[in-house]
Amino acid sequence: MKSNDPILKLKKRIKELEKENKVLKKKKDIFFTDKPTVKVPKEIKPLFDTASLTVKKYFESFTANPSLSKIEVNGQRYILMRAESLANDFFKNIIKLYADRPLPEAIKIGRNLLFDMAHLIGMEDAKNFHTKMKLKDPLSKLSAGPVHFAYTGWAFVDILDESRPSPDENFYIKYNHPFSFEADSWIRSKEKADFPVCTMNAGYSSGWCEESYGINLTAVEITCRAKGDKNCTFIMAPPDKINVYLQKESIKYKRVRKYDVPLFFERKKVEEKLNNAVKEKETLLKEVHHRVKNNLQIITSLLRLHADKENNQHFSELVAESQNRITSMALIHEMLYANSNFSNINLAEYSTSIFSQLKSTYNAKQVKLALSVPKDFSFEIDKMIPIGLIMNEVISNSFKYAFKGNKGKISISLKKNSLIIADDGQGLPKNFDKHESESFGIQLIHLLADQIDSKLTIDRKKGSAFTLHFNTPIKKADLADQ
Repeated sequence: MKSNDPILKLKKRIKELEKENKVLKKKKDIFFTDKPTVKVPKEIKPLFDTASLTVKKYFESFTANPSLSKIEVNGQRYILMRAESLANDFFKNIIKLYADRPLPEAIKIGRNLLFDMAHLIGMEDAKNFHTKMKLKDPLSKLSAGPVHFAYTGWAFVDILDESRPSPDENFYIKYNHPFSFEADSWIRSKEKADFPVCTMNAGYSSGWCEESYGINLTAVEITCRAKGDKNCTFIMAPPDKINVYLQKESIKYKRVRKYDVPLFFERKKVEEKLNNAVKEKETLLKEVHHRVKNNLQIITSLLRLHADKENNQHFSELVAESQNRITSMALIHEMLYANSNFSNINLAEYSTSIFSQLKSTYNAKQVKLALSVPKDFSFEIDKMIPIGLIMNEVISNSFKYAFKGNKGKISISLKKNSLIIADDGQGLPKNFDKHESESFGIQLIHLLADQIDSKLTIDRKKGSAFTLHFNTPIKKADLADQ
């Protein structure tokens, strides 16, 4: 019996040394654990055991230097973040930020943001890890993901037996996250959620697997501990297949639930569709404006042919005036066709163009234009068409009656809330007031001024000046590119 005492003592000492060695290992390696870091079906366990060793080796080279604000693992820089800031605290702020939206919509916005970010991080982490550790086949690449997930504090992964991680459209994984950082954050804060909270876990894991297999994948959390469920359980599959699995899940457990399937950068895809729709509408609008302009030009040509056929000077003059009015409208459609802005017309550009056209019509080579309008000022098309017709009438009158010897100046200016079209010619005739109601052009100007909610005043002291006083103040919305 005594002879066995040294052996017993030796065995006891060995146990003590093993315990001390374990403590020393823990002190040396902050990632030390003697327990599994992933749970998987038996048939793929050997591959995941190899992955556990690979990831363990990767994290052995952990260094932290607060003076340089550096945390590095295997030459890669990492950061630490408080879990709740990406979980319950995040959703509190999202709900506050979108307080004007229905609560489900605000939560969906938050979940989409987190899923997109996590999915992208998962893809990039996988890509980096695969390269660093020289992993080639899809399952080896995938197997490193759950272990990496555990080491970085996201969650422990328990892949269930029914999973089929095949490298095609039949890819299907069902898994639990027993220690999800998101669910734990909600539970620790003693807040119960009424929606599945592990959005980043779903995004990261589907991003890692998508990069590993080279196929589009998404993941949906079907039960969540933060909601009071037993497990945080997920289903991962291609986006066009996942609803089939979700329906089967509902039938299997005899529960009808509406699952919100996240799609990677769904918002971006929606924006792209909207942008394409806008481009199509812009193309159609351009075509409409182009055809309107062409049709108006056809009308002016038909009027000219009719005037030439009649061989009547007075009739020809009336036709020419009508042609100018049509041209003033056609010019607006031409400018809309040429620009990307289909609702506003730049006043300075339009004024210059209509002056040049009328100057050519009346062969008034020595009449100059003085323009005092901000270069970036625009009117909306509904207001610009009547204004264009008014400008046509006033400038045409100036060319016809104001100047002796075709010399002079026409000015167009925008002051405060008024548009002034004036000339420095001989002014309106003394009996102008008597004939005002008889002139079609003047009647038309008054009618158009009323149409755009403005008051017309006429000054004939020095030349003639027609002023449109707008009753509605010109706002910044009328300024182009503001």
